[in-house]
Amino acid sequence: MLMSTLADRYAHRLLDARAQARCIPPLSAGTPLSLTDAYDIAQRILAIRTAQGETAIGRKIGFLTPGMVPAYGVRSASSTLFWGHLFDATVRYVDQDHCIQSLAGALQPCIAPQIVFRLARTPAADASVEALADCLEWIAHGVEIVVCPFPDWQCEVVDAIAAFGLHGALLIGEPKILSAASRHNLATFWPDASVSLSCGGSLVGAGFGSDLMGGPLHALWHLHQLLRTQAQCAQLAAGDIIASGSWSAAYPVAPGQDWSTAFSNLGLHGLNISFA
Repeated sequence: MLMSTLADRYAHRLLDARAQARCIPPLSAGTPLSLTDAYDIAQRILAIRTAQGETAIGRKIGFLTPGMVPAYGVRSASSTLFWGHLFDATVRYVDQDHCIQSLAGALQPCIAPQIVFRLARTPAADASVEALADCLEWIAHGVEIVVCPFPDWQCEVVDAIAAFGLHGALLIGEPKILSAASRHNLATFWPDASVSLSCGGSLVGAGFGSDLMGGPLHALWHLHQLLRTQAQCAQLAAGDIIASGSWSAAYPVAPGQDWSTAFSNLGLHGLNISFA
């Protein structure tokens, strides 16, 4: 386990890289880091950003499978679910399915389409997938801008966890309030649901919700289970926003590009994003 002074040093190193928009060597290149070490650094970053006036409003799930690793550049021997904090300063709601998003200061930005949840109630510690569904207030389409302070996205999963969970920004479309019937059937939606991702009118990629541990709701359950093992971290609570993981590989974006997403079989509108 890292000494608190070293965790502080790494936290400030990552925050400085973010503020100055510059890449730094992976933390793991200098010191062997465990998953616990990485989340300790993330907790120090949370404390610093909170002291600076930001408010944590939820979590983002990162889900790297062996097939997705080359797209991210993150090295992992097996499937790995990790999480990072969402802040009020990094989350915005999109009006009328279109927005202009600045990439100023974003290090090696990529786009990642996903589903976003909001919890209406705090789940029980032993909540099942079905019980978690009953805790949801709404779902929405979201697009996360993932960023990486390590050159060419080359790092270990522990580096990704420490570096804000690779979170840059989250754009959320119009929320869809869930009825009791919708919550009950939510877990059955994902096998036939898909998303497509286009740039300049040309199809770039696609993915299925069922690829994420069987669906975004199952990914949320795995996050809930992981947090139960992390006593130093806050557990899921009413009001939390959860970005449940990318449905496709993450693709690099640049100023001047226009990207769009489209969902099937979910009743959610796609998003149109112009990057500046």
